[in-house]
Amino acid sequence: MKKFMLLIFLSFGFLITAQESNDNGLVMNAKQDYLNISHRKTSKKKESAFKPGEWLKFRMHYGWLNASIATLQVKSAEIEGIPAYHVVGKGKTTGLASVFFKVDDTYESYFDKEDGRPYRFIRKIDEGGYTKDIEINFDHKKSKAELNDKKNKKKMSFTLQDSVQDLLSAFYYLRNNFELEDLVQGESIQLNMLYDDDGIFPFKLKYLGKEVLRTKFGKVECLKFRPYVQSGRVFKEQESLSLWVSNDKNKIPVRIKADLAVGSIKADLDGYNGLKHQFKIIMD
Repeated sequence: MKKFMLLIFLSFGFLITAQESNDNGLVMNAKQDYLNISHRKTSKKKESAFKPGEWLKFRMHYGWLNASIATLQVKSAEIEGIPAYHVVGKGKTTGLASVFFKVDDTYESYFDKEDGRPYRFIRKIDEGGYTKDIEINFDHKKSKAELNDKKNKKKMSFTLQDSVQDLLSAFYYLRNNFELEDLVQGESIQLNMLYDDDGIFPFKLKYLGKEVLRTKFGKVECLKFRPYVQSGRVFKEQESLSLWVSNDKNKIPVRIKADLAVGSIKADLDGYNGLKHQFKIIMD
């Protein structure tokens, strides 16, 4: 349940729960795929999919119950004089759901404005009394990351052998580095992630094609993805989570749906502001 509630928190929730187990067998050639992406970016600079001031709001539903609200906000910052984006994600249970299971989560990421490399990641969560207070600082010159578990008063060091993203920076990295022409239906996007003391693990996201969704804003053409998740107590099977991203220059999550061991849960885009590009709505 604790890891499931992380899914509730974040709009790009597939990144949170997608690989709680460090199963290297799920992802092949992750290093090569990631390096190829970086090469495409440096060889041809692309326009950013987002800008400071972007704000996204998501509402989570469990059946008829409005379970929680999550927001993501992009700001500008500096890390040791280097221009960076500062993204703040917040998630809370609301209404009746907060009576049964109270969640109050905050995630923050500082990452480079040019290449998307993370510099600092902060994770402060309180999920029904289950708490974490973690900060990770990435030193790319020394190819290492230092994790500070403030709650348990312990520190860990990880070697950055390949390019790596944290939980939030991965979302924005993907938005800036994948175009429709990069995607092949049935094939997967792969990269490495670090956001907890479990260490660095490979993340896999399969592209399933285009689909038009009916939303509160109107019809939206989306790209559908399926992250690989750990089946068991929460999810029915390894491919129980689906994500729909707007097929426009913004590439924002429009819907997330998860089939759970008991029932299903859905998160929809509920509000937005400060988008860099026009949000494309299909007019009937």
